[in-house]
Amino acid sequence: MRYTIFDTPFCPVMLAGNDELLEYICLKTDVRPFGVGPDWERSDIDFTESRKQILGYLKGEFKVFSLQLKMNGTPFQQQVWKALLSIPYGEVASYKDIADSLGIKNGARAVGMANAKNPLPLVVPCHRVIGANGKLTGYAYGLELKKKLLALEGVFLDG
Repeated sequence: MRYTIFDTPFCPVMLAGNDELLEYICLKTDVRPFGVGPDWERSDIDFTESRKQILGYLKGEFKVFSLQLKMNGTPFQQQVWKALLSIPYGEVASYKDIADSLGIKNGARAVGMANAKNPLPLVVPCHRVIGANGKLTGYAYGLELKKKLLALEGVFLDG
């Protein structure tokens, strides 16, 4: 696995993957540090397109990602992450909305757990998922970053 780390207007970002597939994004915050695998090799010349699109998004210049992704997770997690990809830029959905769209009665908590394991934040927009009451809830990288990402997209909610 190769990886790179770069600064953005929001926080440092680490990308990792193989064979032109982006497998992992980590946002370095006070809540979550970087986790580099023991056999990972740093390569700052790889990930040119991924870096360009993520920086463009975080500068408010880019709204739709077109990257080759490898989503490693359980079949249920992958189902949830694919549902997240359908939430448009500047819009939100609740954990319950996602569970209902997947036909899972009372599945909001399970959707939240899958969201927390999302290996590709920003690109797979788990930050666009909110509580059924319309308020900000849960984000693996901290609610402050979630609030900033939503504000970047023009969504302003109470925490």
